[in-house]
Amino acid sequence: MSTISMKQLLEAGVHFGHQTRRWNPKMAEYIFTERNNIHI
Repeated sequence: MSTISMKQLLEAGVHFGHQTRRWNPKMAEYIFTERNNIHI
C-alpha cells in the first residue's frame, strides 16, 4: 500500500470532517475517529 500525502488528499478534494455536534447519524459507518470535537 502506498503512502498518501496531505498534498494528495487536498488535491483530491478530500474532506477532513465536521464538528461532532453537526453530524448525521446515518454517516456513522464513515466516521473514522473523533479528535478535538471533529469527526474525521
